[in-house]
Amino acid sequence: MDEATRVQLALLKQLHAQGVLSEKQYRVQVAALQGGATTFDQREQQVQQQVNVAGDYILQQAAEPGASPEALRRAYLHRLALRTRGLPLAGIDPKATGDRSGGDLQLAAVYTGLRTERRAGDAGALGLQAGGRERPDEEARRLSAVEVLDREKYLVLLGEPGSGKTTFVHFVALCLAGQNLGEPHANLAALTEPLPDERRERPARDDEKPQPQPWHHGALLPVIVTLRDFVARGLPEPGQRAPRHALWNSIVAELGHPEYVPHLKQELLERGGLLLLDGLDEVPEAHRRREQIKAVVQAFVEDFHQCRFLVTSRTYAYQRQDWKLPGFAEVVLAPFTPAQIARFVERWYAHVGALRSWDADHARGQAVLLRTAIERSERLSELAARPLLLTLMASLHAWRGGSLPEKREELYADAVDLLLEQWEGRKVVLDAAGQSLVQQTSLAEWLKVDRAVVRAELNRLAFAAHRDQPELKGTADIAQEPLVNALMTVARNPHANPVELEEYLCHRAGLLVARGTGVYTFPHRTFQEYLAACHLTDHGFPRQLANLLQADPQRWREAVLLAGAKAVRGTAAAAWNLAEALCYRDPPAEGCPGQEGPECWGALLAAQVLLENEGPRLQQVDKWDAPKLERIRLWQQAIVERGWLPPVDRLLAGNALAALGDDRDLDALVEVPAGPFRMGDDQDREARPQYEVTLTAFRIGRYPVTVGQFRVFVEESGYRPGYPDCLRGTANHPVVNVTWHEARAYCQWLTGVWRAVGRIGAAEEARLPSEAEWEKAARGTDGRAFPWGDEWDALKCNASETGLGGTSPVGMFPGGASPCGCLDMAGNVWEWTGSLWGKDWGRPDFRYPYRADDGREDLQASDEIARVLRGGSFFDGQFYARCAFRLGDLPGYRRWFHGGYLGFRVVVSHLRSAL
Repeated sequence: MDEATRVQLALLKQLHAQGVLSEKQYRVQVAALQGGATTFDQREQQVQQQVNVAGDYILQQAAEPGASPEALRRAYLHRLALRTRGLPLAGIDPKATGDRSGGDLQLAAVYTGLRTERRAGDAGALGLQAGGRERPDEEARRLSAVEVLDREKYLVLLGEPGSGKTTFVHFVALCLAGQNLGEPHANLAALTEPLPDERRERPARDDEKPQPQPWHHGALLPVIVTLRDFVARGLPEPGQRAPRHALWNSIVAELGHPEYVPHLKQELLERGGLLLLDGLDEVPEAHRRREQIKAVVQAFVEDFHQCRFLVTSRTYAYQRQDWKLPGFAEVVLAPFTPAQIARFVERWYAHVGALRSWDADHARGQAVLLRTAIERSERLSELAARPLLLTLMASLHAWRGGSLPEKREELYADAVDLLLEQWEGRKVVLDAAGQSLVQQTSLAEWLKVDRAVVRAELNRLAFAAHRDQPELKGTADIAQEPLVNALMTVARNPHANPVELEEYLCHRAGLLVARGTGVYTFPHRTFQEYLAACHLTDHGFPRQLANLLQADPQRWREAVLLAGAKAVRGTAAAAWNLAEALCYRDPPAEGCPGQEGPECWGALLAAQVLLENEGPRLQQVDKWDAPKLERIRLWQQAIVERGWLPPVDRLLAGNALAALGDDRDLDALVEVPAGPFRMGDDQDREARPQYEVTLTAFRIGRYPVTVGQFRVFVEESGYRPGYPDCLRGTANHPVVNVTWHEARAYCQWLTGVWRAVGRIGAAEEARLPSEAEWEKAARGTDGRAFPWGDEWDALKCNASETGLGGTSPVGMFPGGASPCGCLDMAGNVWEWTGSLWGKDWGRPDFRYPYRADDGREDLQASDEIARVLRGGSFFDGQFYARCAFRLGDLPGYRRWFHGGYLGFRVVVSHLRSAL
């Protein structure tokens, strides 16, 4: 007898002893376990039934007159645990879960901890004083979602769809409930489990061990509120003032046990709890309800001030609209790292293997196959960084027998097929007596039509829902009436009637999910967009797609890309036809089509369509398509150079430019005239005092040295960098993972090359800047705080607040140019200088006032003495991006973890022994 069977028998015995199961029910189910129920389908159904019966019994006990406050509390926690124990969408794969009635995998068995974009070294995160810092390794560490929740009493957790926001809410609630109930697998130990070790990206020290995530608040009572349901159920019309206690009244209505209400209120008021408000941006008519919702949340915070609060929202909606909640900190969820992906895959297959009675070696082998497939494919790695899509991948991998499609559109197509099978296919259900298994026909069989007809109607409904959805977030609601009417229209069953169809649909889940009485929706916006794209490939392609994008870029951008990929399956010419429809004229020589101009979006999407579907073939296009490609390339360059579109989209344009051919002069130098400037910062202990320094004239690189430039150096000189992966980045991004010595080697090679072609004279050299030269180029002569002025602006540089999460193409923030015309002097990558810092990384030996003749410009100093770094990087915030901020690192370090963040730029000046 295996372990799973022993556990189930023990549960049956306990339920029988408590009177939950009758003698007959107990004997029937024991017999089924011991021999009658031989299929996984039957066994898993029985387990699900037992859990439901147990839950009902607990709630029934608590509802009896005279139940104690503790019994009521435990009943509430049991109900919450039952609600949150399943992994959303995990049960879509019948071969993975074995439960064709919709059972889920256990969340606690597969959950993998989430990281955020907040760094341990952020001054805001740690409350550090100006100039205070942690050690470099700790400073670079991303905080986990649990760690931020532990630190912040009032927190908004931001992330894109599928990033894990709702799953995190459920897991936190499950663990807190489980700790209160004494559960062995879902408890505070599970909540605070150390995150997967990211040290695979850098050398590990012997004394380093993964530490539990911090949680100092004990087993708080968790309360979940799905804000979309709350608003639909409990608020007056938009524009009207909501009752102060509307949120509390909604919680009471959801409890199901009025006897527990006073005890719950007392605990929240006196001891506190954790309020989890999920989906702030997904409420109906959000744009008209912002002030209403904010007022309700704020009132609840004031009334229950002992409680802690977690609110979730999509990043774009919260940061770009007036949703911000007063007094709430914000943090953005980070994508999964390779270590997190590996842990999820291992746990997923271990859990599925146990459910399917695999031996351990087979389960581990399947996990290795999936992990290897993801690691070897850049596309799959990008998709796997989103927890939702990784879950789908795992299901598809098992469903397909150990393989995955590499293209995103094909992956979505398979996922939709899987969800459609779950929603539309035959169902295994129990009969009225709860003992026999019967088959329920599929929807297509019931309608007496081909499944393709059902799918076409769903495509059309998705398109209409996506087109008419008032807001560009979440999934659209599809009313029951148009859904039923659409299916009845194509039905060929003379006995079909709408009432039966309504009953049929409301008990189904998969590609469509019942959201409430008479309302359906898709399980994720991804599938709504994909189905809409499928409709568009068959109706008006490509012109209608282009028109839709021109009219509403944000609504249709994803559908355009998916429609292009789907159409290309039929003919490669479809990609070029769509690209030409999206980008039909050259960019304007002067002026601007607007920050959100539809022509910019069309050109960006045209490039994405070609890159996703044509890829390497773009290196050799025929004479008919070459002009189209050049037009699209010029648009990408214009978007980058002129600062069009938001930074996250400009990043895509810059990456596309690298692939299509970036012909900007990335070797460009700017003149910095001789004379004095204000150096230093009186408020920074490492950079004070501010004073006047006079320098001779020099020229400095407009941009940091790029991957492409460094690659040419390696190829032409034969130089072998210590970390060859530094050459694998995008060509027009700054090169990273280079040591101070490697940067100097590049400068020495460049000196010879430029002298040979006459770009510099025989008495000039290319070298690393001194920190004085770097600072003058960054801030000019007036002592400004940032290259563009004294006021911080995250839209003028690539810093942590900008939210790009990695390096960006050089020069894509023209608004952040310094007075002399240098770009990327704040953020993107830290830049090596030639100047010495000292032996103690926490306090410089070479302090201010700056003197070039005091030994700090000694290029032959020992490698035990750190060199100065300047400029901040993509994961550093405002404090580090100041022109005067100084940091030191050993010249042999390259800092390769988190993708790397050490780069450099060159200076050209006359030869001299010292500055």
